Amino acid sequence: MIDIDKAIGTAVKTGKVLFGAEKAVESVKLNRAKLVVLASNCPRNVMDGIKIYSRFNNIPLVIYKGDSIDLGAICGKPFMVSALTVREPGDSDILKLSEEAKREELEAEEAAEDTDA
Repeated sequence: MIDIDKAIGTAVKTGKVLFGAEKAVESVKLNRAKLVVLASNCPRNVMDGIKIYSRFNNIPLVIYKGDSIDLGAICGKPFMVSALTVREPGDSDILKLSEEAKREELEAEEAAEDTDA
């Protein structure tokens, strides 16, 4: 299990990341993102749009457990960050988050199938 806060901070310092929901939507639509991190309080309409395009383009999406203030602080920014787009991870292992998210999603689907059976 990787430390998501540390991975985000390292990606911001050493990689190429974009801040904001508009940049996230644009990057996901154009298939230029390697990973998108959304704050837990990201507006529902924005979150839904990014989810649709990320599934369509197979771009991993991670919902950060903190809100946009927490995500901004982790990024070292004096403002709220509702969406973070990773284009290049730099020295971070942030792309491993996508592997963990996929694993958790599969486990949740299997659990749902087990309860249905």
